Amino acid sequence: MAYPSWLKKNVPKSAAGLRIRAYLDDSLRTVCESALCPNRGECFARRTVTFLLLGGVCTRGCRFCAVTKAAPEPVDADEPQKIAQAARKLGLRHIVITSVTRDDLPDGGAAHFAAAILAARQGLPRAAVEVLTPDFQGSLGALDKVLAASPDVFNHNVETVPRLYAAIRPQADYQRSLNILRHAAQSGILTKTGLMLGLGETEAEIKSTLQDLKDSGASIVTLGQYLPPSPKHYPVQEFVHPDKFAEYQEYGEKELGFKAVFSGPFVRSSYRAAEVYLSV
Repeated sequence: MAYPSWLKKNVPKSAAGLRIRAYLDDSLRTVCESALCPNRGECFARRTVTFLLLGGVCTRGCRFCAVTKAAPEPVDADEPQKIAQAARKLGLRHIVITSVTRDDLPDGGAAHFAAAILAARQGLPRAAVEVLTPDFQGSLGALDKVLAASPDVFNHNVETVPRLYAAIRPQADYQRSLNILRHAAQSGILTKTGLMLGLGETEAEIKSTLQDLKDSGASIVTLGQYLPPSPKHYPVQEFVHPDKFAEYQEYGEKELGFKAVFSGPFVRSSYRAAEVYLSV
């Protein structure tokens, strides 16, 4: 399926972007590179980086994701401090931290997330810290470890509409993800989530899912076009027109009352995260 004109994007090059790439090549993983994000050149030029915790191997086999699926790697206890040092050296003002899913760990890596938040706060006290976590297999106790570290934004993606979970992310559970979002929102922390479009969902399903997300207490939603990382991944079913993304943004903000709906073909969970955070 040929990509339409609105999905063609120039990759900017800048001194800041090259510096970030050079530093990260020698130091830490990012989801920007591991997930082959199409925005990574632009984000690096804007001094935006999403750090990837807990190795580069995921214990789940979601059919949309480019991250390697295999036996997990040992946990690097020094990783939180390394992230804080990198964020300080790169002069970041909005730090985004995510991870692979680690179902092999007793708390899913929640304590490691908390340590990374606290290290980032200590290293850059004026920076905002946003986390994008897995579902911790539904453990609210594990989630509370992350929330106790007081991130400025808590993000957990539902990724797609409930009907497609079995095909797209069979090891996840839609209601479990809603419970994670609800618990985070009830803690008083700004809560964010995201969906990919173009997987075969209908407009009615998107609107129903947005209503579920609003009912769960999420304040910010991102909507972006799904692009398969390789021919082996789940095939794209539709290229959603930018006008339709704009319609969903208006529906979410004006009819459902989200604080922000960031919607567009190239939008990803952490794309322009600082701008979205400051907008609310």
